[in-house]
Amino acid sequence: MSLGLINLSELARQLRPQLESDLWKPVGQAAVVMALRRLSERMPQPSDVKPIMLAPRMGELTTRTELTLITYRLSDNSNECQRKLLALAERHHGSFVSVTRGVHEMLVVCSRPLVHVVESAFVSERHVARVENLTALTLRLNPEALKTPGIYHSVLKKLAWNKISVVTMMCTFTELTVLLEQPQTGPAYAILSQIVSH
Repeated sequence: MSLGLINLSELARQLRPQLESDLWKPVGQAAVVMALRRLSERMPQPSDVKPIMLAPRMGELTTRTELTLITYRLSDNSNECQRKLLALAERHHGSFVSVTRGVHEMLVVCSRPLVHVVESAFVSERHVARVENLTALTLRLNPEALKTPGIYHSVLKKLAWNKISVVTMMCTFTELTVLLEQPQTGPAYAILSQIVSH
């Protein structure tokens, strides 16, 4: 609240029913907004707020096009399928493959030429979803940035404000990758380029 990141009107709208229940009388939304604004002004300002820190001399934004996302239901055989896929993918130099294991599903993102490799590795698994023609935009972050609260939120918020839908995101220690549908690549690249240029 002290940084002005919270929409006070929306917060007031959500708090109002509980306040009216607690006070046993109607409460105006404007009054709740004013109370929240006064409260946020009295809150101590964090002294360690830092801008998004990109890796020094590596504040780069890279793109990868023509990616396919395939999701499979997790099974007892999923780990073996993953091992098989990574072994087969080694032969395809320059191709992209990423495997993310969730609680119930396994998500594979790969370059278009690797789709048949993924399908053969996971041939016995239950297919859940497939999305084609995706683009990955990767921001390289400074390792110090990971100590900054809301680092990913600030990037995703910029995309959301510009009505850009993220299909999924992947993170490593110093990289944030967002996967987008092809038509949204240009606007997303322009927005993330502004972060890189700062």
